[in-house]
Amino acid sequence: MGDPTSMLIAERRQRILEHVHSRGFASFRELADALGTSESTVRRDLRSLIGEGLLRATRGGVAQTANAASPFPAADAALAAGDVVAAEREAIAAHAATLVEPGTAILLGPGRTTAALARRLAEMPSLTVVTNSIRVVDALIDAPQVEVVVVGGALRRSIHAFVGPITEQNLEGLRGAQTFLSGDGVTPERGLTTPNVFAAATDQAFAAAGREVVVLADHSKIGHDTMCQTVAVERMNVLVTDPKADPVMIERLAEARVDVQVADINR
Repeated sequence: MGDPTSMLIAERRQRILEHVHSRGFASFRELADALGTSESTVRRDLRSLIGEGLLRATRGGVAQTANAASPFPAADAALAAGDVVAAEREAIAAHAATLVEPGTAILLGPGRTTAALARRLAEMPSLTVVTNSIRVVDALIDAPQVEVVVVGGALRRSIHAFVGPITEQNLEGLRGAQTFLSGDGVTPERGLTTPNVFAAATDQAFAAAGREVVVLADHSKIGHDTMCQTVAVERMNVLVTDPKADPVMIERLAEARVDVQVADINR
């Protein structure tokens, strides 16, 4: 039998690789929050991963290294599955776009799924989009018929978005027909969650500004819980996910009066 301590270390490092790959960059604190461990433990793991060429050190954290081979098979499988998740994310974005009415004002939070939604909304004839996401702005930069309102603040590079008290203050008094959010986890008990307290507070301000809150979450986030609650389940009006989402979790969310809509992956 293998050493259980070594197995625990391997599993933790797999999760680190997956987390960094999904975002491109992660800070020490962010990884510690996501793994539920100490920052010193994360730093020890990162020294090993950097030494093996699987990640590269950056100021305040680590970033992914292109074309690096991994000694962890589970991590390799997760990375290889990235294209599948991306396809499901695009399907979720396509479904969410059908929920937006031309001529309305909406709010888009940070995330790759909301950015994918923004790319589809770039074809809409008339729309106002309020966002703190650099990716959303980039997606709409060449769509002159879409009015983009950017709420600034402190730049959180790991999520390519502005967060913090200044962002929250800029959202006060704004109202939109819908707020679209994507976090790190969705459960029937706590709703939408994220590992960072500043991102959570900003997302809460976004949720408060929308008459309807639409959560975009692929199956990997359904049933996953992280440190900070963003949107309580009773405040979630709509959840758009994909067919691979845990059916038990989906049923429980529906019982909590969330309108669960499953995107067609073959669309």
